[in-house]
Order: sequence, then structure tokens, then C-alpha cells
Amino acid sequence: MSLFHKTRTDGETHDGQGEERKGFIDVIKYNGEADELVWKFPYENISTAAQLVVNQSQEAIFIKGGAVCDLFGPGTKTLSANNIPLLQKLVNLPFGGKTPFTAEVWYVSKTVRRNLKFGTPVPVDLLDPLYNVPVPVRAFGEFGVQVADSSAFLGQMVGTLHLFTTGDIIEQFKSLVARKLSTCISKFIVRQKVTVVEIGAYLDEVSNLVREAIAEEFARYGLQVTNLDVASINFDKEDPNVQKILDSQSEAAKRRMEGYSYQQERQFDVMQGAAQNEGSAGQMMGAGMGMGMGFGLGGMFGQQMGNMAGVLNPQAPPPPPASYHVLINNARQGPHDASTLQQMAREGQVTRQTLVWQAGMARWESAGERADLQPLFEAVPPPPPVVNP
Repeated sequence: MSLFHKTRTDGETHDGQGEERKGFIDVIKYNGEADELVWKFPYENISTAAQLVVNQSQEAIFIKGGAVCDLFGPGTKTLSANNIPLLQKLVNLPFGGKTPFTAEVWYVSKTVRRNLKFGTPVPVDLLDPLYNVPVPVRAFGEFGVQVADSSAFLGQMVGTLHLFTTGDIIEQFKSLVARKLSTCISKFIVRQKVTVVEIGAYLDEVSNLVREAIAEEFARYGLQVTNLDVASINFDKEDPNVQKILDSQSEAAKRRMEGYSYQQERQFDVMQGAAQNEGSAGQMMGAGMGMGMGFGLGGMFGQQMGNMAGVLNPQAPPPPPASYHVLINNARQGPHDASTLQQMAREGQVTRQTLVWQAGMARWESAGERADLQPLFEAVPPPPPVVNP
């Protein structure tokens, strides 16, 4: 459907009638297409005794000299100066009789137009907030609109056009929707700290943001956004930056499954590199790596690293004892670090007979049996002998 009606060459007028309709019009009715939001009645020579027919979900607006005279909802009405008071004032129509006048009559459809497609014609580069690299993103979806204010829509959108279709709305607003879509996705991933490659799991939240962002702009033109759904947000998996993000996520998932952190992995790499060096230090490091891996990658991994560092550097002081749980008055306490255990030993709360346990031990043992806890009792005298009176 074109934007303007073409003048017919067969002698008939726009509504398909002949020469007899070139006088004053006595019936005004809609004769447009189904997809037209706005349609202008092709004649302006109207009689005050004319019948106005307005279909369901339509409004008819009378305009004289660029000013809105009156607006009519669905139904059939006979025009007169009594039911068009504003027109009577503007045109100075007398009451009663059959008086001709000129005015424009516009029909506005109030039905909801759904399934209006939108999308980004070319990928939009968005900066990933977690990996700090640009990622080309494309998004698609659909929205729906409805004319909420017929007068505002006529004045802002239609102008001097004879009709305005659903396709014209898409053409007018597609750049606005695409721009707001990109902005909302960017704000969402920054605010929620979500990487771009995971944004597809938040389509509902992004849809709500975009709908709110465009609603105010559409309202300026008398339109109401009835629905907006972002159907997909996708990216090129072959893009180098996308590959970096996917590889990083894969490594992070692997570390979580194996129970060690990124820092521990880096320490492991350093120790492994040292183990490959020539000489006795490298051989001892390699042996230590083997023992460390046998104990697992967790708290024991860090302890093994400290032990190997002590072997490589004889001048280094021995590592402090690890944290222990202690059993005092049949109640488990801790875990306590070395300084806390030292203080408890001075105060007599922890003795050589106190049962202790830490991760990796098969059972509770007395503190006096643990070699790494012996320094706690060096400054503490043993219990005095029992003297009979």
C-alpha cells in the first residue's frame, strides 16, 4: 500500500461512486485497507445532515483549518450543529436545516498492531564488563503498538499524508528501537556483572528494560507500546574475542570441578617449571610435585608447596603448624591457627594430652604426638610430679 491514494482515471471518485457524489456528501464512512492506522476521507464538502459511520475500534476526527473540531467513537450519527458544538463555533453554522460546510474527516484505527519485527541490521560491538573486550552482538524480536491519543498521532506522525500504515510505523521507529536495544543490553550486563556471552539467559529482563526505554518516546507521538519481546541475542562464536571469553569460562569451570583456585594453578605452573630445571633442586622439586599431587589440590596442596620450598632453601625457617581443631571438655573448638594454639598452650587449655585433628588426618590424636605441634610445649613445663604427704 502506497502512502497516497492515486487519482483515478475512470471518472469515479475515491470511494468508487460516480458523478452523483461530487455534490455535498451525506454519508461519511471508512473505505481504507485493513493495515491502515490512519485513513483520510477523500471529500471535504460535507452536509450537516450527513450520516457519520464509525466502525468498532475506530475514531473519526473532524479537522478545520488545521484545528481538531471534534472526535467521534464507534457508531452511526447524523451530523448537526447540536452534536458538533466546536465545529459550529469555528464555522458559525446555524442551528437546524441542511447546511453545507467543508472539513477534513480522518479515521484512526485503535486496534493493537502486534508482531512488528525489529532487530539490529548489523552487529553492534558491546564491551564485555568481565573480560574487557568488545563483542559483536545482534538481537531480534517483535513489539506491538496501539494508538492511544488520536489527535496527537495525527499531528505528530501523519501530517499531510492521506494514510499511515503499520509498515510506516516500523520504518519510522526501527532505528529508535535498535538504539535503545543496544543501550539497554550494555547497561544490563554492566549492572548485573554478566558477560555478553551469557546475556541470552536474561531475555525477559532485557525485554522489560527496552519496553520501558521506548515507551516514553512512543507516547510523544500518541502511541502506546503494548508488548515488546527480545526473541534472541546472539554473537559470532568464531570471533576471536568470543573465543577468549569461552576459553576463560571453560578453564574456570575446570578449576571449580577440581577444587583449586586460579592462584593455586599459577603456583602449580611455577613449581612445575622449577621441577623441570637441571640439578638436584629440580629433582627434589619434581619429587615434591609428585607428592603434592598425591595429596590432592586443596589445603594439603598449599602445605606441600611450603614443605618443598623449605627443602629448596635450607636457611628458610620451618613453616608454621597448620590450623587444628581441638577437643576441650568434650567440645570441639576451632580450627585454631598457630598463634591461637600457642596462647592456649601457655594458659594450659591445650596440653600434650589434648586431642587435635586437621584435614587429612584419619583420627583424632593427642597434641604431643604431632611433630609440628611440639614447639607449642617447649616453653611450657611438664606437669609436676605427684608428692605423697
